[in-house]
Amino acid sequence: MDISLALGAGGAKGVAHIGVLRQLEKHGFRVRAIAGTSFGGVVGSIYAAGYPMDELEEIFASVDQRHLYGLRPQDTASLYGLAGIEQWLIETLGDRTFADLKIPFAAVAVDLNSSREVILCEGCVRDAILSTIALPAIFSPFRADGMELVDGGIFDPVPVSIARSLAPHVPVVAVVLANPVGEPTRLPYFKLPLPEPIVQQLTRLRITQALSVGMRSLDVSDRLLTDLRLKIEKPDVIIRPDVADVGLLDVVDIREVTKRGEVACEAALLELKRVTAWPNRLRRRLRGDSI
Repeated sequence: MDISLALGAGGAKGVAHIGVLRQLEKHGFRVRAIAGTSFGGVVGSIYAAGYPMDELEEIFASVDQRHLYGLRPQDTASLYGLAGIEQWLIETLGDRTFADLKIPFAAVAVDLNSSREVILCEGCVRDAILSTIALPAIFSPFRADGMELVDGGIFDPVPVSIARSLAPHVPVVAVVLANPVGEPTRLPYFKLPLPEPIVQQLTRLRITQALSVGMRSLDVSDRLLTDLRLKIEKPDVIIRPDVADVGLLDVVDIREVTKRGEVACEAALLELKRVTAWPNRLRRRLRGDSI
């Protein structure tokens, strides 16, 4: 039962992707290609590198989440830096290139200079991940080859068409972390990766409250863009873990959020089996599906 995956953006919510992958393996689905945006790119790249499922979860569970966002000398015009994440990627992915990966993989970024989507599928995987997670204003753009690359989620929150292009004749499963348009948000304010007493003081500041409004507004536009892209690109199956209460930079219980991904995948199991059944596989081949 072959599928390709489009792993969506969502910051700390993206841990749910691990649970989805676990259940897909458990039920015998073979992932033939992965396209990921933002944290979907992080999880997708490490899975594509060939780590066993249990080891994959442990890699994330062992991270000290409170020390991921230190500033680097090159970090400018940003609230936080990627020092801890970069070091973690060095330890996890090393100098792997896309050619070294076990599964075809692509990450998505946006070049601020040209206002265009950039599909990252060659060269150093680590650099691609630092590009696709560079959420504007929160983290600095990744500069390479004259481009200023930022989080691909501002253009393509769930890269269905890219996943389809990597494996044209298999169903695309989209793992969506944004709630549909119209559902209320459960995030009360812009959460900060700091000790709780400091967070409580900062949330009283006008600038923090302004950031909260800004982030909640971005959440609304992200939902709309996600819904529109899904309607246009039509993935074969949509899996939507219940992670609406998880903030962008939250310190999360990795195993608990992973479980949410497992639950969502189980709920989609019948649909997954339907689209991968032999009549549908034959139909796709006869039609020459590639878009």
